[in-house]
Amino acid sequence: MTAVLVPLSLLFVWSLMSDRMSRWSVTAPIAFAVAGAALAGGDRSAIGFDLDAHTFQKCVEVVLAVMLFTDATEARGYERLGRSVGEGRLLGLALPASVLLGTLAGVVLFPGTSWWLSAVAALVVMPADLAPVLNLLRDERVPLRVRAALNVEGGFNDGLVSPFFVFCVANLVSADGDTFTDLVLNTARGAAYAVLVGAVLGFLASWLVRRSRGAGWTGSTGLRTAGLALPFLACTASSAVGGNGFVAAFVTGLCYARTARPAVDGHLRLVHDVSHLMALAVWFTFGILIADEFADGVSLAVVVYAVLVLTVARFVPVVAALAGGGFSGAERAAVGWLGSRGVTSIVFAVLAYTQLSDGEAAFVAKVACATVLLSVVAHGVTAEPIARWFARRAPRETGGEGGLPPATPLRGTD
Repeated sequence: MTAVLVPLSLLFVWSLMSDRMSRWSVTAPIAFAVAGAALAGGDRSAIGFDLDAHTFQKCVEVVLAVMLFTDATEARGYERLGRSVGEGRLLGLALPASVLLGTLAGVVLFPGTSWWLSAVAALVVMPADLAPVLNLLRDERVPLRVRAALNVEGGFNDGLVSPFFVFCVANLVSADGDTFTDLVLNTARGAAYAVLVGAVLGFLASWLVRRSRGAGWTGSTGLRTAGLALPFLACTASSAVGGNGFVAAFVTGLCYARTARPAVDGHLRLVHDVSHLMALAVWFTFGILIADEFADGVSLAVVVYAVLVLTVARFVPVVAALAGGGFSGAERAAVGWLGSRGVTSIVFAVLAYTQLSDGEAAFVAKVACATVLLSVVAHGVTAEPIARWFARRAPRETGGEGGLPPATPLRGTD
C-alpha cells in the first residue's frame, strides 16, 4: 500500500507546485528521479519497490506501448517547410550506424561482454528522447528545420528500435533449442503481423471516428476516450495473433493520427495526458535504478561509454548522414549534438532489467543510467548557449520560419 500511496502523494504535491518549481529550474524528471532515489532506492528504502516483479514488467510493457503510440502521433505538421527535415537519413542511416558504434564501444570497453549484450545496451541508449531539451523545440532562435529534425527523429526512432531490441534480448534469454534462424523468423513474423494489425486498426479506427463524428453519435469526450483505448487495443490484438505489440501500437498511432486528425481538435489529448503521467512514473523508476546500481560507485569504463555514446557514436553518423541534405554545417552539428536521452532509454533499460540475468541486467542498467544522467546535465546546460549562438549568427533565418506547430508536451518533462 505504501508503494502506491507515496508516489501518488508526490504526484499530487508536484501538480500543485510545478509552475513554481519550474522557475527554480526544477523539472518533473529531476523531481521524480530524486524522489525515486530517496524513497525507493537502495537497501534501506522507505517504501517497497520490486523491479524484478512480473507484474511490474507487464506495467512497463504497457507504458512502452502507450509511449510508442503517442510518439507516432507527435511528429507531424512540418509540411510548410516545403522540404525534407532529414528524417530518412537520420532514421535509415545515422541510427543504424550509431547502434553499430555503440555496440563496438561496449565490446571494447567491457572485455568479455557478448556481442548480443552489447547490442542490447546500444539499442537501449541510442534512441533520442527530447526531455532534456524540450524548451529548445519551442525556441524560435533555433532554425525550425533543426527542431523539426529532432522532433521527428525522437518520435520515430524508438518505434524502429523496438523490434531489434526484442530480438537481441530474445537471443540472450532464449531457451535451449531456439536457433538463430528460429529467432530471426519469429521476430520477422511478429513484426509483419504487428504492422498488419496496426495499419488495419489505425485506418479502421480513423474511419469510424470520422463517421461517428459526422453523424453526431459522439462528442469530444467520447473521441478522447476512444483515442486512449487504441494503444491498449493495438498491443493486445497484435499479441493475440503472435505479433509484436510495441510495433503494432506505433503503427496504429502513425496511421490513426494522419487520417483521423481532421475529425476533431484535441481528440488525442487524453492519451497524451496519460502518457505524461506514465512518464513521471518512469522517471521515479529511474531514480530507483540510479540508487541501486550506483550505490557502490560507478566505474570509469561506464562513464567513458556514456560519453562516447553521447558524442562520437551519435555525432559522427548524424553529421555524415545529413551531408548534402540541405543542412548547413552548424545545423548538422546542432542535430548531432542535441540527440538527448530520456524516457525511452529508461523504459528499454527497465524491460531489459526484468528479463536478463543479474549480471547482464546490472550492466545494461548501469550504462543506461549513466548515459541518461549525463545527457540530462550536458544537454540541459548547452541548449541555451546553442540557441543564443543561432540567434547571433542568423536571426532572420530562425525568425522567418515561424514556430513549431502546436504539439503536446513531451513525456513527463513539464
